[in-house]
Amino acid sequence: MTIKHWPEDQRPREKLLRQGAAVLGDAELLSLFVRTGSGGRSALEVADNGIAELGSLSALAMASPQRLLSLSGFGETHYALLQASLELARRHLLFSMSDREVLSSPEAVRQYFSLHLSGLEHEVFCGLFLDNRHRVIEYAELFRGTIDSAAVYPREVVKHCLSRNAAAVIFAHNHPSGVADPSDTDVRLTRKLTDALSLIDVRVLDHLIIGRGRQTSLAERGLM
Repeated sequence: MTIKHWPEDQRPREKLLRQGAAVLGDAELLSLFVRTGSGGRSALEVADNGIAELGSLSALAMASPQRLLSLSGFGETHYALLQASLELARRHLLFSMSDREVLSSPEAVRQYFSLHLSGLEHEVFCGLFLDNRHRVIEYAELFRGTIDSAAVYPREVVKHCLSRNAAAVIFAHNHPSGVADPSDTDVRLTRKLTDALSLIDVRVLDHLIIGRGRQTSLAERGLM
């Protein structure tokens, strides 16, 4: 039975319009992007199967185009819609942080980095560069590595800060394993960057480790 033949109070779109998006489950939300079924399955069943195959809604949303298109019932249009929705969320969060001190909304900072980094299969090291009132100047991906590590060069980070006239920075990188615990290497790198940037009066406010559904702050752990 297709979704249009379901009782109206069970249809994802009608539920969203009446009660808001927060009441929908992961598969129900995704079914609004899938829109039509495939192979005798409803859009909700296609969505549910896709999430099950990749392990989570986040993993599906962050999947490469090749991986997403390998799922039954998904095509290029679905990939484009998912990427557009992620970019809308990123821009909304960046706008919400742009006219205020980022430390007043730490959860928005974590969500912003997670939308960029969570679920990636390779390691990415990035930074949120701030002015002297801790307002956002720029988000930038600084280094990209393999599934194991990314080579981070303090000299290049210093050059980037100087070129943007940054007064402070928040770093983040992901662990493709999904585990958000900082390694000894992460701690050493953070201290090395902090020392290098202190020479040009740029403060490192935090370094976030992004895992699967979890983020760890080195500043909160006293590891800076």
